[in-house]
Amino acid sequence: MKLKSKCRSNPLTVPDGKGILSKFRPPSTVGRGRAVTLATTPKFDSWYDDSACVTLGDSLDHYAKWETPVVIVSDGGYGVLGFEGDTSDHAGLPGWYEPHVIAWSKAATPQTTLWFWNSEIGWAAVHPVLEKHGWRYQNCNIWNKGKGHIAGNVNTQKIRRFPVVTEVCVQYILEARIGKKNLKEWLLSEWKRTGLPLRNANEACGVADAAVRKYLDQGHLWYYPPPEMFQKLQEYANIHGSPLGRPYFSADGETPVTSQEWARMRPKFRCPHGVTNVWERGPVNGAERIKTTAGRAVHLNQKPIDLMVRIIEASSDIGDVVWEPFGGLFTATLAARRLQRKAYSCEIDSTYFQYGGKRLIQEQAQSNLPGF
Repeated sequence: MKLKSKCRSNPLTVPDGKGILSKFRPPSTVGRGRAVTLATTPKFDSWYDDSACVTLGDSLDHYAKWETPVVIVSDGGYGVLGFEGDTSDHAGLPGWYEPHVIAWSKAATPQTTLWFWNSEIGWAAVHPVLEKHGWRYQNCNIWNKGKGHIAGNVNTQKIRRFPVVTEVCVQYILEARIGKKNLKEWLLSEWKRTGLPLRNANEACGVADAAVRKYLDQGHLWYYPPPEMFQKLQEYANIHGSPLGRPYFSADGETPVTSQEWARMRPKFRCPHGVTNVWERGPVNGAERIKTTAGRAVHLNQKPIDLMVRIIEASSDIGDVVWEPFGGLFTATLAARRLQRKAYSCEIDSTYFQYGGKRLIQEQAQSNLPGF
């Protein structure tokens, strides 16, 4: 099935640092030559089935229509003039990304994981914007493409640095807060409200010292209490704590948070055995590489589908929603479909939209559908 989209531009307003809202205008850029620019235009500007919805256009105009994301896979501007609309330098990336980051923060929940693909300097430039709007750094994963990526064809005396064969995919979470406190601060403050000694938290959890040392710690060694341990803390506090302060560990001041509610206050994550934060994987090539009829790569920075599968599978379950705001060739969307997730994506470039759309149609394997 296909759907004709009639979305119109909706300029976003962003704070200018002085409390004044002004219309966002992307930094000026100059496009770079590409392998192909199709003269044809898509027959439809939106296509969907039960597993995916992709649209030709700016994702800023469509976020409000998408379901709540469990995963967001961002692979947008790198500040290298890699596509029409990319910035000319990493210094322009904070302004390029901020409207999107604001939208992500509004739509996400504490169960949402953001995977931010970029160059090392591009990520460094955008990191303060992500932190500003509630996203908290979890881990930096390095995609090492290997020496074959440069094939020894680099004049190091000219570039004056070691050749770059890596990108980063940085994991962020939207930090949960109860009132004005993050979970770490809230747990300790609630326990202190009971009037009970800190050591009693160990008794509550049935451990020697782990509850105080891990769950009530306020430093980098803090551990999120598993739901069953949180339930023990909460129940003990409400039975033995001062009657004047009850209920304890309540988000609304009326009923204590349950173990099920507590479990929803952090993202899903499962790490396959043996996988680390360094991903040794060559650039996309062979049949996976999308090429023109002349054999030239369509997209300068096509991502491997296996790496997209890895991050989506690690941070979501079957049926969960995945956003790919900057679709390109829709690699994350394709990975989400294969994992039985539901994907939403936009691509602003007509050529990429057509090539990416064909990938999805082929994946769907329904020959009676017309092409893009």
